[in-house]
Amino acid sequence: MTPASVSDYRELARRRLPPMFFEYIDGGSYAEVTLQRNVADMEAIALRQRVMRDMSQLDLSIETLGQKLSFPVGLSPVGMAGMYGRRGEVQAAKAAASLGVPFCLSTVGVCSVDEVAAGGTAPWFQLYMLKDRGYMGELLARAKAAGCPVLVFTVDLPLPGSRYRDVRSGFTGSSGISGALNTAWQGVTHPGWLWDVWLHGRPHTLGSVANAVPQAGGVTDFLAWIARNFDRSVTWADLDWVRKTWDGPIVIKGVLDPQDARDARSAGAQGLIVSNHGGRQLDGVRSSISALPAVADAMGGDLEVYLDGGVRSGLDVLKALSLGAKACFVGRAWAYALGAGGEKMVARMLGTLRSELATAMVLTGCRNARDADRTLLDLAT
Repeated sequence: MTPASVSDYRELARRRLPPMFFEYIDGGSYAEVTLQRNVADMEAIALRQRVMRDMSQLDLSIETLGQKLSFPVGLSPVGMAGMYGRRGEVQAAKAAASLGVPFCLSTVGVCSVDEVAAGGTAPWFQLYMLKDRGYMGELLARAKAAGCPVLVFTVDLPLPGSRYRDVRSGFTGSSGISGALNTAWQGVTHPGWLWDVWLHGRPHTLGSVANAVPQAGGVTDFLAWIARNFDRSVTWADLDWVRKTWDGPIVIKGVLDPQDARDARSAGAQGLIVSNHGGRQLDGVRSSISALPAVADAMGGDLEVYLDGGVRSGLDVLKALSLGAKACFVGRAWAYALGAGGEKMVARMLGTLRSELATAMVLTGCRNARDADRTLLDLAT
């Protein structure tokens, strides 16, 4: 199948990846109500078609936090991408760079921040706050030394949400001989992945935290250590601690409530990402797109507001821009594409989003992505 949409990349990834890794990408927490809302609420928004408006000149570019993006999309941090494609974070970063958009590296990526930066373009770096502040300080220093331009501080994961699909697939809760046999069987029955990732994509560690867990034998050991070390005591005052090591822009990821957005602004953040962690944390909360307008209005342009969650097309990107987002970050979309075929597929998927965004702009009469506002929406529907 030649992929034409994000759903096509999803299907190709489902075929190629062992079930435990596909379900980890695809699933949400608990009954996955919020995961479904992210997509359904985005689909329910109607664009306002306009015609005969001379759309011969389009400008999709934006500037944000000192960077120029060729179009208003970035790659969200996705954990363990190196298990979906060989050295997956490096491949995704290269694809993003080729399209002129940012890639954000997860703290729990298989590839380290140094390895990704060595690939040619320093990523934005996503931080989970763990109990070991000494190691956190070292990690921030490494990201800074690697040239990372932006720190994305994820605040909606003081502990992991329960993800039932991961239990059913054997990704979590399966250990010892039974766990090893389950992993082996899933690998053998997916030979393309076995050759690309399992045999030639090593080491299978979480590169940015590998030094903190020298005894870990594999990715699941690292994840178990991470889960035990999330710090539930973190408050806005901890941004002062982060600032002792990090002097660049800080973006807060995981905000849904306008008051939390105000608190982020007061704490000195330069941006925030309206996000419910892709429906992977507190199930039953509202969708990211439904939370966006109130948060954007509360900020009033004082800091950069981005959206993460439910974006499956370039049309969705324009909807988010119209409701106050400066740009959209996509997670599952690029993880599916990586699982489907590596860097080439990630670049192809980004090209599709860009083309779809351009089409939506032409047919709504929006010549410049920076000018998108609520007049582009059919609010009567």
